[in-house]
Amino acid sequence: MSAQLDTLYPDHLRTLRARADQVLADAGYDHLLIGAGLPPLKFLDDQDYPFVANPWFRHWLPLTDAPGSWVVHTPGSRPRLIFVQPRDYWHVVPQTPDAYWTREFELSIVPSAAEALAQLPGGHNAVIVADAVAQGFAADPSLASALDALNWQRSSKTAYELELLREANRIGARAHRAAEQAFRAGGSELDTHLAYLAAARQTDAELPYASIVGINTHGAILHYSAFDRAAPELSHSLLIDAGASCAGYGSDITRTHAGPKAWEFQALVDAVDAAQQGFVAKVRAGQDYAQLHLHAHLVLADILRRQGFFRMSAESAVECGVSRAFFPHGLGHMLGAQVHDVTGQQQSEAGGRIDPPAGHPHLRMTRVLQPGMVVTIEPGVYFIDMLLAGLREQPFASDLDWVRIRHFRQFGGVRIEDDVVCTGDAPENLTRDAFAAA
Repeated sequence: MSAQLDTLYPDHLRTLRARADQVLADAGYDHLLIGAGLPPLKFLDDQDYPFVANPWFRHWLPLTDAPGSWVVHTPGSRPRLIFVQPRDYWHVVPQTPDAYWTREFELSIVPSAAEALAQLPGGHNAVIVADAVAQGFAADPSLASALDALNWQRSSKTAYELELLREANRIGARAHRAAEQAFRAGGSELDTHLAYLAAARQTDAELPYASIVGINTHGAILHYSAFDRAAPELSHSLLIDAGASCAGYGSDITRTHAGPKAWEFQALVDAVDAAQQGFVAKVRAGQDYAQLHLHAHLVLADILRRQGFFRMSAESAVECGVSRAFFPHGLGHMLGAQVHDVTGQQQSEAGGRIDPPAGHPHLRMTRVLQPGMVVTIEPGVYFIDMLLAGLREQPFASDLDWVRIRHFRQFGGVRIEDDVVCTGDAPENLTRDAFAAA
């Protein structure tokens, strides 16, 4: 793994420098300054929240624990890392970097974030950091267009980024296996989550996002995060949406498991899983992702029809909004240095927005797929009381089998999610490959 990254990183950095050079020249900037950021302070307290580095900082170098540090890129010059290494006996002091990527940078070590700011070059600079004005930078109205262009370039992942995402999926797949074993051994949501962390060898703060671990009806809460300490008397189902990190890049994986006697629910899980693999196969260059999302609604509606949840056609279920009550979120999103990576709805390098289809406001990805993009494919079927209640008031309510729907409420829902690379040919399924190797 380290040898591959050693080989791939120089080309990754050359690509980033060339992209930045063009954007800086077009906008008339002298330097690109990327701040890692600082951990936010808890309200009325002297403790910080866990530090999460600026995704642009992580995009340039695999350094996730460097609060206050800066990357300085000047066209024609070697990039510089201003690394904050405080004199501190209260906390662990970040160690001087000594890895495969350090030979590509000029390294300056300073004792404080204030000193790092003082060492930044003057001129007309593009500054990418949270709370830029609070850190003393003047408001820059022209930065938005430059950032649109830079974000757009991040849509296409380098070979180095793809290797980080592969490793993040390998870690995640291993941890998902352990979580399933904990669930099947009778573990609670918290037990299952702790088994996941132990197998991933990562803390909660190191994960790319807060894990979702829902047993039984909790699987119907899309962003459930309560972690019951005690297991229910009968565990019918587990929905776990959890990723893992690798050098600032994260996987995003969801699996749904039926309990030992939940045969009907297992049939639904199997059907959604088969449909999901069909959607993955369509991750091809030129595919309109919004149209793929609408296609997913038709396929899932047909599954629900064939499994006896309603009697109307799949087309009618989509047209009158029934499918949206069972599948209320988007099919997926961009993935990279951020779990919901940038530009999923961006119209072009110049900015703009491609709106989701009418009636589908939660779709985060509306672009046409191109080689180098990494997206998630995560169809779902849920039994959410609030959304189902709205169907009872409709003229077509008699077409739904409410007894069967009520029976399936105990299982919560199904979601299957993989991370997929759009290539010039067949898609690369990072997640299925990782599970196959686990």
